[in-house]
Amino acid sequence: MLGLGLAIQVRSTSENSSLRGARQEDLVRILDELDDRTKRLEDEKQSLERQRTELENSSDQAEEARRQTRQKARQLGVLAGTVGAQGPGIELTVTDPGKSVEADMLLDAVQELRAAGAEAIEVNNVRVVANTYFSDSSGGVRVDGHKIGPPYRFEVIGKSKDLEPALNIPGGVVQTLRKEQADASVKASEKIVVDALRSSKRPDYARSSGR
Repeated sequence: MLGLGLAIQVRSTSENSSLRGARQEDLVRILDELDDRTKRLEDEKQSLERQRTELENSSDQAEEARRQTRQKARQLGVLAGTVGAQGPGIELTVTDPGKSVEADMLLDAVQELRAAGAEAIEVNNVRVVANTYFSDSSGGVRVDGHKIGPPYRFEVIGKSKDLEPALNIPGGVVQTLRKEQADASVKASEKIVVDALRSSKRPDYARSSGR
């Protein structure tokens, strides 16, 4: 019956079909081969669709990894002072008409700011980083060997609601400076730009332990 049905369909489709007059067992064999071929093609289609999905997912994951790497590199660059930064924060201006401000007082200001969550600091166009040092110099202060003089202007990125009170606490930086006949003013701002840069230094001996 299956062969007869196929023969009828073939005959109705094309009078010149090569299947006309084929034996029943030949028609059944041809139909089985068509079924097998259809199944193989369907399996191949599903395999290709899986490969496409895997490639798309892999591409998305690779792009996300690149995005996170770029973001992490920028964050580390901000901390290392090798890239500029901007954001909300404060401006701290220290005037010193009596030349009484010493290096340790400015260092105390930096320490208080860091403890309050400062993320980027520069003073008189010198970027302050983890290993920055302050030293006294005639007529001013040296920051990492760069001589700066009053007024000392700090550009600080961070949460101003935390930074400003940290400087104004009783016995804190502002009060100490005023005792030395200096003055300190703090101004909050929605856009502080820290664009003084440090050159990145390749370590002489340390190497990554990653494999």
